[in-house]
Amino acid sequence: QGPGMFWDSVAQKMKSHGGQLQMGCEVIRLDYRRGATAPWMVTYREAGLEKSLECETLISSAPIRQLISGMHPAPACVSAAQKLKYRDFITVALIVRDRKVFSDNWIYIHDPNVKVGRIQNFKSWSPEMVPDPELNCYGLEYFCFEGDSLWESSDSALLDLAKSEIIRLGLAKMEDIQDGCVVRQHKAYPVYDHEYQNHVLAIRKDLEENYPGLYLVGRNGMHKYNNQDHAMMTAILTVENILAGSKKFDVWRINEDAEYHETD
Repeated sequence: QGPGMFWDSVAQKMKSHGGQLQMGCEVIRLDYRRGATAPWMVTYREAGLEKSLECETLISSAPIRQLISGMHPAPACVSAAQKLKYRDFITVALIVRDRKVFSDNWIYIHDPNVKVGRIQNFKSWSPEMVPDPELNCYGLEYFCFEGDSLWESSDSALLDLAKSEIIRLGLAKMEDIQDGCVVRQHKAYPVYDHEYQNHVLAIRKDLEENYPGLYLVGRNGMHKYNNQDHAMMTAILTVENILAGSKKFDVWRINEDAEYHETD
């Protein structure tokens, strides 16, 4: 039933060990109080109400630019964080009659006559993701920037675009298309421009020297174009470091080497 099953299991295991999981909450501010026993104060919004909690340690997978902009007092690396760029992403999911046109999990599209960049075949990931055996679900993926003409298009316009392109590519006929929906994903890809490494190094140095107890993990949390397994490993080894009370693993080398080395 898709990768969400994995995270459902993680949540259940975490709660069975006494952990608390709060979903649907928006973190709006992080206050660092140097010298306090629990130096971090996290302010968040839940069901329209502002709440807060104190903690000794924070692990963040939020986009660095957003994280830094919400910290108080403002870090010296604010300017570097604001210069980090992101690529955004739209998926138009179309429910179609299954004609078994292709069996791959996804295919990349290189036809200059269409805007779609990749098409997911969700049934090939798992038949349970499409409960009706007569149907399939294709996810047409569009790479864009928030605020550009594609991102600002209405859902109906995007559905019309996806339908026309799936037909043009020969993967479905108009009478095959049963339904569809649009999903917009902010900051799907950290952008590797000429300056991003310098910006990330400046951010790391500032946080490590002046904000102990804050750890960055994941694709957007570290501004690294990681796959899901690499992103998860950065979190796993960060927790190992916290428990060991040392930098046993260099999580910033994940996805740079075949193995994840321990530091000296």
